[in-house]
Amino acid sequence: MRFFLPSLLLLLLLAAPAWAAGLPEGFCHVEEVVPGVVLDVRYFTSHNFLGDPVDGYEAPRVILTVQAARALAGVQATLARFGLGLKVFDGYRPQRAVDHFVRWAEDLSDTRMKAEFYPDVDKAHLFRDGYIAARSGHSRGSTVDLTIIDLGTGEALDMGTPFDFFGPPSWPESPAMSAQVRANRALLQGIMVSHGFRPLAEEWWHFTLENEPFPDTWFDFPVR
Repeated sequence: MRFFLPSLLLLLLLAAPAWAAGLPEGFCHVEEVVPGVVLDVRYFTSHNFLGDPVDGYEAPRVILTVQAARALAGVQATLARFGLGLKVFDGYRPQRAVDHFVRWAEDLSDTRMKAEFYPDVDKAHLFRDGYIAARSGHSRGSTVDLTIIDLGTGEALDMGTPFDFFGPPSWPESPAMSAQVRANRALLQGIMVSHGFRPLAEEWWHFTLENEPFPDTWFDFPVR
C-alpha cells in the first residue's frame, strides 16, 4: 500500500485542472489546448500602443476559457490542412490591464506610440470614439485577438494594418485595403465564424465566442 499511495497522488496531480496551477476553474493556457499555436503577447512587452508592459501581464502567455480554447483548436486544425496556422496576440485580459489603458488614455501628454498605432486619431477622442473603455469583453475570458500565419515561412498573412491599429483601416471590410488584404481578412473572419466566434466590426483581429461561459463576469486575475 505504501507504494500505491504515492503513485495515486502523482496521478491525481497530473490530472488536476488548470485552476489548481493558479487559474480559476474553466480557464486554461491556450497552448495546452491548441497544438502549434504561436504566441506574440504584445502587452507583456513595450511593443504596444502604450509603449510599456501592461499591468496584469506577468508572463508572455495567453489564457482563455476552456470552451473558447477548444473552439480555437478547431480553427487551428482546419488551417493546418492548408499549411496555415494561428498567431495569438491576446486572450483573457485582467481588469487591471483595462484600468491601465484608461489611465494611459487620460494622459494626453504621452503620445510615444502615436506614429505606429494611432497616427490619424486624436488621443483626446479615444473614449468618445470607442477605442478605450472602462470595461473590455476580453476580461470575460472568451475573446481573442489573432491573425493567420504561413506555417512554411512563419510569416503572418498581410492584414493591411498592425494589430491594435486605431482607425478605419482596421475595419475588417475597409474599402481602403487591397483585394489581397480583404481576402486575407475574409479568410480569418470566415473560419472563425464557422467555429463559433463572432467578429468585431472595427477590428479585423478581434473575435468573441458566441456562447461564452461567463457573459456577465469580468475577471481580474493576472496572466502568468
